[in-house]
Amino acid sequence: MALPKERLLYTIEQYLEMERASKERHEYLDGYVYNMAGESTEHSTINANLIATLVAQLRGKPCRAFSPNMKIRSGPLFKEQKTNKGMFSYADVSVVCGEPQFHDKFQDILLNPIVIIEILSESTEGFDRGEKFIRYRTHIPTLQDYVLVLQTLPLIQVYSRHSDGWLMTDALGLEGSIRVPSIDCHLSMSEVYDRVEFPTLEKQEEETDTGYEND
Repeated sequence: MALPKERLLYTIEQYLEMERASKERHEYLDGYVYNMAGESTEHSTINANLIATLVAQLRGKPCRAFSPNMKIRSGPLFKEQKTNKGMFSYADVSVVCGEPQFHDKFQDILLNPIVIIEILSESTEGFDRGEKFIRYRTHIPTLQDYVLVLQTLPLIQVYSRHSDGWLMTDALGLEGSIRVPSIDCHLSMSEVYDRVEFPTLEKQEEETDTGYEND
């Protein structure tokens, strides 16, 4: 996650008022507001491919996919918003089965996703795998599958909730597919990564040497 926009603590109420008036997107974590990084061509392409794949497979089912513009709340529920405890984030794709539940009358903050998909980049991977996943699985009881999609190589990991914890399955390469159990959808590797160009080994080494980060 990037550095906070300002080193000031905002309440949830203050953040939401500011965010709804902003032309840019920001995430919120325990009082701190973070700028959302711009996305690469690969990230945007994968995102569009994922939504297209899921929309086609969910047609006729009681489930729907949401775009990256839908916020997700993961944190303790307070009667008042004059607190700075909690997380508001933008997932790359989220899926709800049944009626969506929202944080308030604006209906722009989702409470009950069953699937959350994040496309990883060098600058966000640690947070997406760590703190964000902890918050999601702790505070979103409806969440059944957490899907991580790499953009530097064809690798998808699906973390699924079981009675004894979260189990991971993965798929590597452009052949085959991987199943998202809670919605019975299959992500075709070739479709998810259609028109995506992966960096060569030399390019990856060059970016590591220069400290340059793709997103």
